[in-house]
Amino acid sequence: MNNNEQKGFRAHRDIKGIVSAMMAASLLTFSCSASYADAAFENSQLPKTKTVKVKSAATAADSTQSDKANSGQIASNNPAQVKTEKTSQTGTADSSTQDEQADDGQSVAADTGTPAEDGGQYSKDPLEKFNRAMFTFNDKFDTYLLKPIATFYNTIMPKPLNQGIHNFFNNLGELPTIANDLLQFNFYQMTSDLWRFGINTTLGIGGLFDIATRMNIPYFQNDFGLTLAYWGYQDSSYLVLPFLGSNTIRDGIGIPVDYFEFSVYPYVQPQSRRYQVLGLFFIDHRANLLQFEPVLEEAAVDKYVFMRNAYLQHRAFQIDQVKHLGYADRSREAPGSETPVATANGQASESEAPVAAVANGQTSEVEKPVAVADGKTDGT
Repeated sequence: MNNNEQKGFRAHRDIKGIVSAMMAASLLTFSCSASYADAAFENSQLPKTKTVKVKSAATAADSTQSDKANSGQIASNNPAQVKTEKTSQTGTADSSTQDEQADDGQSVAADTGTPAEDGGQYSKDPLEKFNRAMFTFNDKFDTYLLKPIATFYNTIMPKPLNQGIHNFFNNLGELPTIANDLLQFNFYQMTSDLWRFGINTTLGIGGLFDIATRMNIPYFQNDFGLTLAYWGYQDSSYLVLPFLGSNTIRDGIGIPVDYFEFSVYPYVQPQSRRYQVLGLFFIDHRANLLQFEPVLEEAAVDKYVFMRNAYLQHRAFQIDQVKHLGYADRSREAPGSETPVATANGQASESEAPVAAVANGQTSEVEKPVAVADGKTDGT
């Protein structure tokens, strides 16, 4: 067989194997969604819930009686004034009712995870009925099978070895990232990711040790879904896939491209060894997400809505991020560089730079002792 026929045969064989591997150990149930939920928390992008204050029945009754008593006293003193007071009270009550209704609407929107002010830009979900069914299936599958396996894995695995395995799979994930950096023409980021992969593969003994992070070469994740968004396919509906969790239609298209074209897994031989490696990857990934579950349980009123909004918000953040990965953008982010602030005339003064840093969720050296919006401080 020629190269094309061999590649087609390998792809057909891998599709059947992937289905078997996911059914046996597909621990990605909440991998994408929980990761993006955590990232959304870190970037403080989740909508805030507004609280509506409601008077108690006793307080309302006392207020009504007091108003009646005051009205009676006014009537005995000045009948003409009574009519004016009643008109004023009626207008005030209508205004108060409208304000409370507006607050109620905002509170309900926040509780359901749909921002009231932006028209629900993070809830593009025409397939909600199907998605909820898949979400429920994934939730049950995770609860009764995947989570117990991941918990047992964390229990028996020594922590240094656990971290080493996680670093190893992160290092293998650099290859799709580098390929998509190239497809997006982000050559500066591609160079950084190539350095990271080379350093961790050699000095880090195949990626078991994350030496690059200690050398200030941060981990960056890219995929073909972001490449499609970079070249114009940005408006995509939310989609929950069985076993794979939160996605969009665009990101679902990108999954097989990243796997078959850019990853090393299709080339691992023999086939049984390949699926053993994939199974370990899924287990490691799911086990690494156990630490984030308390955040989800405490924050979510509706877990489905929370997952959806967190995923879509973080993908929107990533789509914007890949547009600013050039040398000029990274130079502005470098330590010591000033952060520009928009003013009335389009210019920024030095005194305004710290304000922009706080707005972006960052702090400068001068601001280190100051608490930012999420309650954390840098350098304290």
